Amino acid sequence: MSRTVTVGIDGSRESLAAAEWAAREARLRALPLRLVNVWETVPEVMGRPPMLGTGTRPDGQHEQHGQGRIAPGETGAGKILGEVADGVRARHPGVDVAVEQLTGLAREELVKTAEEAELLVLGSRGLSGIAGFLLGSVGLHVVAHTGRPVVLVRAGEQAADDQAPDRTGTPSAATSFRPVVLGLDTGHPDPTLIRFAFEAAALRESAVRILHDWSPPPHSGLRERPGPEADLVADLGRLDAVALTDVLRPWRQEYPSVEVVEESRRGKAADHLLEASRDASLVVVGRRVRRSPLGAHIGPVAHAVLHHAGVPVAVVAHD
Repeated sequence: MSRTVTVGIDGSRESLAAAEWAAREARLRALPLRLVNVWETVPEVMGRPPMLGTGTRPDGQHEQHGQGRIAPGETGAGKILGEVADGVRARHPGVDVAVEQLTGLAREELVKTAEEAELLVLGSRGLSGIAGFLLGSVGLHVVAHTGRPVVLVRAGEQAADDQAPDRTGTPSAATSFRPVVLGLDTGHPDPTLIRFAFEAAALRESAVRILHDWSPPPHSGLRERPGPEADLVADLGRLDAVALTDVLRPWRQEYPSVEVVEESRRGKAADHLLEASRDASLVVVGRRVRRSPLGAHIGPVAHAVLHHAGVPVAVVAHD
């Protein structure tokens, strides 16, 4: 199957926002858009299956309507897909839109679907008044088990949110894109992760803002205070900044049109990424592939950003 931008649809506000973001991304990438709904059948003894076709939505929340084991067509899942597709085609006339109804376990089918896609887009609920995501069991499983990039989009995300305000400070879809923000480990600078961020910035004709955090060696006792210790801390910061520049030098050459903003900061990576996300169109974080079947397989920085960033977050798996 040719590469697509694929989005999980369950009829929720979150998945509809994800479909709109995915349509804009498909247009940027000149790729087809694939709308997918997963129907999880539930035995009658288990009560009520969801009307919209996923026993668990991509964000892990349950939708319960109807009763017994009912075919997807009878529940209106096909109708939901059709209505979403019609709306996307009307608002994004240049995008080739296809729909697909799948049956099985949502987490497994979405992982399979992701492997056939350029990237998978899922909706995720905001956290009760806090800008961010509630990543349910299905979404967590998909992010942790697919080798393809997964983008999480929260309800209410609009095209104007990706772009800088106009001169009056009003959100506008006619201005330039906000930067793409990348959290990078200079000790293990994986090219898959870096390329994803640079290509996303190139497509948007925006800057890529690359953050790397550093700390003095454990048990060094170094603190930020006047005297020789402060000078040594400053030297460590300069060395880290040089290391970041060295890592990015070939990428600047490969993407000469992309403005690169380098930031080497002392402290916690998650805190710096969340701060930078306030003025970003997309935040990109890495997920190191782990072969063990145990554990969440996401990592603390990606986990924190997924739960608290107020903008779309791309999780890119890498070795």
